[in-house]
Amino acid sequence: MYDQVAQNKRRSILLILGFVGLVLAVGAALNLLIGGGPVFMLVALVIAGGSAAFSYWKSDAIALRVSRARPASVDEYGRLHNIVEGLCIAGGLPKPRLYIVDDPSPNAFATGRDPKHAAVAVTTGLLEKLNRVELEGVLAHELSHIKNYDILVSTLAVTMVGVIAIAADIGIRFMWFGMGRSRNNSNDSHGGGLGVILAIFGFALLILSPLIGRAMQAAVSRRRETLADVSGVELTRYPPGLISALEKLRDDYTVVGSTSHATAHLWIEQPQALEEGEGRIARINRMFDTHPPLDERIALLREL
Repeated sequence: MYDQVAQNKRRSILLILGFVGLVLAVGAALNLLIGGGPVFMLVALVIAGGSAAFSYWKSDAIALRVSRARPASVDEYGRLHNIVEGLCIAGGLPKPRLYIVDDPSPNAFATGRDPKHAAVAVTTGLLEKLNRVELEGVLAHELSHIKNYDILVSTLAVTMVGVIAIAADIGIRFMWFGMGRSRNNSNDSHGGGLGVILAIFGFALLILSPLIGRAMQAAVSRRRETLADVSGVELTRYPPGLISALEKLRDDYTVVGSTSHATAHLWIEQPQALEEGEGRIARINRMFDTHPPLDERIALLREL
């Protein structure tokens, strides 16, 4: 477990460096296309560093706001607080802040930068459709994300993917409205054929960078869901609880209304439409699904 935590911390650093590098690459491509010069690259460097720092400190607040989560009062949600307190005592964790998302779809997620600054949000649908044992399994899964420092990587990805998408969108709009290099600058220091090649490469990077960011986002979360399942069962010492909960999530086809592509990887189950009958967007969601299939996760837990 300690090795896993250390590995997750190292991956968090690599993720930050990777996203900063991608932001700089997008800035370099935009600089090449519009001819901004050294000052533009300096601005891109400041934006990349600032986005990394902002992501570390404020991504959890953004994730909660995007999900329209509200604080869960002890008086109204006493059972939720009671279950979390018991699991935290068993796992040696500080109690995270608890939030409620008013949505009929059963789902939950954890966010934050470390166990001392963590939060867990659950939907009203989860509280209504799961019994106590099943709810305990789901909450143990989310607390395992916190204990294993999965939340740091996942939460950082929320704002960093957004920054990359915004930067790429600005670059494409510059090109679309003719604010790129003028014809008089076409024969600049890059020279003829090389300049054309670099321009094509830069434009391609602007188009593909949001997809690259999404792929990086998916890569850091699929394996961690399975690990959190196993760690959650170790915490409750009762595999049937989480198995039953995942079966109910699998058989429920409602989607979370207050979610986005930027936060989809945080939830215990893919919160967006995946089935063909749920619309054309389902095909795109399947391409960047951040979760392993629920049947695979259930089968693995049955082997424990």
